[in-house]
Amino acid sequence: MTRPGGTWQNWGRTAQVRPVRVERPRSPEGVQRSVVAAASQGLTVKAVGAGHSFTGIAAAPGVLLELDDLQGLVSADPQTGRVSLLAGTRLHRIPALLKPHGLAMQNLGDIDRQSISGAISTGTHGTGARFGGIGTQVRGLTLVTAAGEFLRIDEEHNSDLLAGAVVGLGALGIVVEVTLQCVPAFVMHAQDVPLPLDETLASLGERVADADHFEFYWHPHTDVALTKTQTRLPESAPRRPLPPVQRWLDERVLANGVFGAFCAVSRVVPAVIPPFNRLAAKVTGDADYADRSHRVFVHHRGVRFREMEYALPAANVGSAFDELRRLITARGWRIEFPVEVRFAAADDLWLSTASGRDSAYIAVHRYWRVDPREYFDAVEQIMLDHGGRPHWGKLHSLSAAQLRDRYPRFDDFVALRDRLDPDRLFGNRHLERILGA
Repeated sequence: MTRPGGTWQNWGRTAQVRPVRVERPRSPEGVQRSVVAAASQGLTVKAVGAGHSFTGIAAAPGVLLELDDLQGLVSADPQTGRVSLLAGTRLHRIPALLKPHGLAMQNLGDIDRQSISGAISTGTHGTGARFGGIGTQVRGLTLVTAAGEFLRIDEEHNSDLLAGAVVGLGALGIVVEVTLQCVPAFVMHAQDVPLPLDETLASLGERVADADHFEFYWHPHTDVALTKTQTRLPESAPRRPLPPVQRWLDERVLANGVFGAFCAVSRVVPAVIPPFNRLAAKVTGDADYADRSHRVFVHHRGVRFREMEYALPAANVGSAFDELRRLITARGWRIEFPVEVRFAAADDLWLSTASGRDSAYIAVHRYWRVDPREYFDAVEQIMLDHGGRPHWGKLHSLSAAQLRDRYPRFDDFVALRDRLDPDRLFGNRHLERILGA
């Protein structure tokens, strides 16, 4: 996506920039040299991983650092479960790196294209009311600061900064290494079951509390919830993976090939959306299998889309979802992408969307060639009325003044940024909007 003198754009095609120059460091020391050089020339500098954030959070008008070559395992201790990774390591590579050590990440989202540093910096999460987002697995990280120095933050070094630095938005420095607390490798038993939507909503609290991991999808214009319930089992548990042909049909043919063609057609003929969604709710979302954890957590998403997601106090998810349903009906919209509902435990990370409260997430999507603004703006107002906080890597309209009221430690984070990057070497227009000038 990047070439000398060219334009960088993110995966969702919602942000683009023409940097002064692009560099591709191969080591933490290479990142350090790039930061020092940019500072001496009065240029801003930012790192980019997979470009999977839908906002302009990674846009680099000065020096863009591609971290594609900063990948791999630095160290692993099977006894403690502590693993250190270079910051550009893609999530989908981590299971293979951990396998020889008998370890796995405790929780993952359903997309694994991101880099580990990008995932934690934007608050990427999975689902499971007893489990936090990926950031809660971080036990240490190393930054290159605006002063061109390595800053180690962990339980023994600058420990008071760790809760503020994990979800750092790329505003504090360039992350070059991340230390995770992993767990023994495990198997997941997955049950994907279509259920009546009203029944699912009425029993949502019990379903979430009784499962290790629970989520559901809802295709607008239907009355069906496609539920996903996942149970953690020991690594020694028998595996019953989806047959390769079924997985190929579900993920490659139906969820991507057929769905992609449908999205393209629906732009021209919106009337096809309700009947297609009803058909999709009937023929998908029914499976029972057990496999290695990452193969259950993650699904292949090939159809390009744009997304907005809000974290709500868990108790508010039912009323917010009901308003969303009524909104779509009242406006007469034809919405081609499903709505996703997930859950996470409270944590103590300053800018985590689950900071200080058990949280539920409602995510809305549109096909990337469809203008999402009217839909997203109206849904956003519902989420705000229910105490929502926007996902840092997904589309939203909030400014620093609005975000400050939603995060008790917001000003502490800004003060940390002032300390580590007083001249905004790592800044850009998006960070100016969400953190203040």
